[in-house]
Amino acid sequence: MGMMQLLLGSGGGILATGGVITTSGNYRIHTFTGTGTFTVSSAPLGSTVEYLVVAGGGGGGAGFYAAGGGGAGGYRTGSMSLTTGSYTVTVGAGGVSTNSGHTNGSNSVFNGITSTGGGHGGDGTYAASSGGSGGGGGSTNVAGQGGAQGIGGQGARGGSGYGNNNVYYGGGGGGAGAAGTNASSGANGSGGAGASSSITGTATFYAGGGGAGSLGNTSGGIPTPTPTASGGIGGGGDGGPYQGFIPELAAAEVNTGGGGGGSPSPNNGGDGGSGIVIVRYEV
Repeated sequence: MGMMQLLLGSGGGILATGGVITTSGNYRIHTFTGTGTFTVSSAPLGSTVEYLVVAGGGGGGAGFYAAGGGGAGGYRTGSMSLTTGSYTVTVGAGGVSTNSGHTNGSNSVFNGITSTGGGHGGDGTYAASSGGSGGGGGSTNVAGQGGAQGIGGQGARGGSGYGNNNVYYGGGGGGAGAAGTNASSGANGSGGAGASSSITGTATFYAGGGGAGSLGNTSGGIPTPTPTASGGIGGGGDGGPYQGFIPELAAAEVNTGGGGGGSPSPNNGGDGGSGIVIVRYEV
């Protein structure tokens, strides 16, 4: 894109390119939905920018018994001084969720600000993983797993799973604004809420945790239908039941950093949402 001259107070103007450029009120906004370069060719002394850096969300759990929701990607916002130069912008991918394993989301980075990928959800085979926000715990036949921890200042913990005598429920993944809900006998945990940012000029939630899924009560030999556990506001995927699984609802929204929804076998869980980096400065 062509360079655009932007006035910053009485200090002259910033000249910058990179990402998708929009304006809102007195601000120029650069939005990166994939890896790129923010290039500043002119930056008067004292020039500052605001930033939002959201990492990729973790994949939801996807195994036997109960499957926890994926944790949201780390969420960091603030302001910094910049000089002329090129700044690499890394946008983290969401974690994946399959019956053979699941992964954390990938980090997003801008000029030394690193947001950590969300932790994946747990299930009967794999423990939940810590990350920007922690993954929700799954369960075995005899016990529930604890939810994993989030990183202070980036996100919250995942909820704990529940398992006891053929009754299985998973914990919700943590979000940037709230912890995932703990499971109980009869209810999967919902994903934690994300955090709202108005850096684009419109209040928008990012980094919601994924909801959990499970077999429910199998004491009669047949899994009982389990209600869907909602993903957290900010792109978190919904948890899936044993039957009636809808893959499109379990996957987190792209470029939100939301965690993927968990679902028991034979389903895969939901993949985490990719992250986003947004930079703005005053016109």
